[in-house]
Amino acid sequence: MTLSERVQRAGNSIEERPADEGLLLQTLRSQVQSLVSVDELAQLAVDNPKRARSELRSACRRAFEGLAWAYADQEMRIRLTDQLVDAVFGFGVLEDLISDEAITEIMVNGPDVVYIERDGVLERTDKRFADAAELRALIDRILGPLGRRVDEASPLVNARLPQGHRVNVVVSPVGLGGPYVTIRKFASHVITLEEMELMGSVEPEVRMLLEWAVCMRKSIAVVGGTGSGKTTLLNSLSCVIPHRERIVTIEDSAELRFLEHPHVVRMEARPVNAEGLGEITIRGLVINALRMRPDRIIVGECRGSEALDMLQALNTGHDGSLTTLHANSPEDSIARLTTMVRYEADLPVDVIEANIASAIDLVVQMRRSPDGSRCVSDVVGLTFDHDERRCVTVPYYRRAVGKERGVWEKTPDWVDNAPLYASVSKEEVEQWKEVCSLPFYLS
Repeated sequence: MTLSERVQRAGNSIEERPADEGLLLQTLRSQVQSLVSVDELAQLAVDNPKRARSELRSACRRAFEGLAWAYADQEMRIRLTDQLVDAVFGFGVLEDLISDEAITEIMVNGPDVVYIERDGVLERTDKRFADAAELRALIDRILGPLGRRVDEASPLVNARLPQGHRVNVVVSPVGLGGPYVTIRKFASHVITLEEMELMGSVEPEVRMLLEWAVCMRKSIAVVGGTGSGKTTLLNSLSCVIPHRERIVTIEDSAELRFLEHPHVVRMEARPVNAEGLGEITIRGLVINALRMRPDRIIVGECRGSEALDMLQALNTGHDGSLTTLHANSPEDSIARLTTMVRYEADLPVDVIEANIASAIDLVVQMRRSPDGSRCVSDVVGLTFDHDERRCVTVPYYRRAVGKERGVWEKTPDWVDNAPLYASVSKEEVEQWKEVCSLPFYLS
């Protein structure tokens, strides 16, 4: 079938014949490639993206002047041009998914299968790549400007998009049916504790307790599973930090956002380069942060030997700091931290747990329900049992999965001092304590 026949066949029913439009896009790309080097344009886009896009659109207009495109209307030409621009400079078939604010995760399971997460629920889309080569080209386009590469020698890579989205890539020989690409998206605006309350993720009394804890410089660990909302809550807590304080953030891939705070120093870990050199670890950044006069240290995720340095920092005057870690429950977080510390130092377990109890004031558990919603399920304090020689939890609040309200088992003793640090009166604190002790919270 000739190009003219394909265009005529597509006609105005192109929305009903996506395969025809795919063939037309391939034909347009081939013709444009004969007029200008698409690879050179992609390279030009690194230094002058506006000019590169302009030259590609100009080449498309020249290609449409051929007789073979006589049957293509203006709407089709604009649509094909936009698709080619997205394929060369953007995210190709993923462009619409990237720009959709409702989508929080994009999972590419090889060239033919693309899933998304929307409102906490997985959905399979009708998106697909022409072949594995097109998917690999997209991966190279993502990683190229970041100085990262992925190949058989290094088949795993983590990266961060300019928008702040986190990208994980797995290729062969590790990815047997790949390449696999997972993109964790983050909202363009910071979700505050008030917004989390409106969404039902945090109850009003829990929100108030967390706000007071941040203002009172209580060190907080947010724990939970993958995708449970740990980073979202951590970012919400950071919004409460007074603007007069200096914040130093440490992350594996920078995800935290500070749109209003005037004094934030952000640091990001770096993997080894192609020569096996240049690695900068989270632990190294934690140690360096102590020399930067921080009021608060925020570690995006604690997952290794940096736990030792973080605990030492919290126990030597850097209180009020925040971090996240993976754990199934507040009790499990103690074991996880103990294990991470022992990666670096062969200290007695009771010594490590004593440091954990002294360093961390609150452990906040995030949990995702089967319907995709997220909520704060537990808030506990930590204390060291000198008789048992172990760190134990002090339950304050518990909310079962699927329940609209949680149960208050105890209120922290330190909330009585909240008026000294937060914008709250003694009367408001007493009223809060009364609400937490009402029957519907204790039943």
